[in-house]
Amino acid sequence: MTDLEYMDRAEALLLALEQGCDRINEETDCDLDSQRSGGMVTIAFEGGSQIIVNLQKPLQEVWLAARSGGYHYRFDAASGCWLDTKAGSEFFADLARCASEQAGQALRFVPV
Repeated sequence: MTDLEYMDRAEALLLALEQGCDRINEETDCDLDSQRSGGMVTIAFEGGSQIIVNLQKPLQEVWLAARSGGYHYRFDAASGCWLDTKAGSEFFADLARCASEQAGQALRFVPV
């Protein structure tokens, strides 16, 4: 994948994440505070915990840091998804799991 393709796909992922936070705030009583700074999005939860998602351009990866640990994702052209480099799990499924754990309620994130 070229650097331009990586950036297009990674930016689409960050946009979907931000839109997911907005949707969750509109549809639930969960109060997520998402802040974007360049290639990084920080999601703050009530109680002070955070999830941080940031782009790793030199590696063409997306990293997710949550209370449960750190995860690295690469885009898989065959599936069209961002997959964890160790477990093979999909980014938005992992994000939903981590965010649900930290929010104390079921939250759903989906790619755009």
